[in-house]
Amino acid sequence: MKKILITNDDGYDSEGLLALVEALRPFAHVMVVAPTTEKSACGHSLTLTRPLHFIEVEQDFYKLDDGTPTDCVFLSLTKLFTHEQRPDLVISGINIGANMGEDITYSGTASAAMEAVLQGIPAIAISQVYHDSGATIKQYGYTLAQESIVTLVKRIFAGSFPLPPRKFLNVNIPPIPASQCRGFKVTRAGNKKYGFDAAVHYNPRGKEYYWIGLPRLEWMETQGHTTDFEAVGAGYISLTPIMLDMTAHDEIKALEGWL
Repeated sequence: MKKILITNDDGYDSEGLLALVEALRPFAHVMVVAPTTEKSACGHSLTLTRPLHFIEVEQDFYKLDDGTPTDCVFLSLTKLFTHEQRPDLVISGINIGANMGEDITYSGTASAAMEAVLQGIPAIAISQVYHDSGATIKQYGYTLAQESIVTLVKRIFAGSFPLPPRKFLNVNIPPIPASQCRGFKVTRAGNKKYGFDAAVHYNPRGKEYYWIGLPRLEWMETQGHTTDFEAVGAGYISLTPIMLDMTAHDEIKALEGWL
């Protein structure tokens, strides 16, 4: 039976993660290793300054005490699996919120998939886009996301993973009922408009502190292939191939000329 390692950045008790497990257990042996607490926007960080502990929640389901998504994948592959019995696929999600455009670099969800492909395991990051402070998730649930990941996993297990080594699949689900979805659309990562808010507050002793607000889900109009933002906005499931090589290859000659 095929083996899938599941993780996320919203924590081991996240509704999105539990929905992912529910969807995939009929099709594979599922192992879950997820952070104890929410680790959103932690990026591709490893914990190097303190020890980490696996805590068994139930059979084949662990939380990693104060670990990051990257920690979860790294330690799972090195300590819970043998080299001969590694998972066939790593899936990170279902994230509560979008991971599109440059937000991929912040994302703990995407970073878990990055770590998997660095370790030679095919990987998918899947996120549920929402509006209205999560009201669309409460209204529609994770049905479309569940159906989508099952379709992709069946296709992978029936054939092969569609990307070469060190590349992962980034999936974003539109905030619509499954009946209104227009299908899958292969996309490129778009360019997001950034305007972060940091609110100033004061504790009871008058000490100033800051609370970083949520980013806007707005993007720039750019020429070229359909972006993840455009596809999701049009009611499609966005499938974006992501590579870890961040070199600006088109700028190499210009930089040499500048020198």
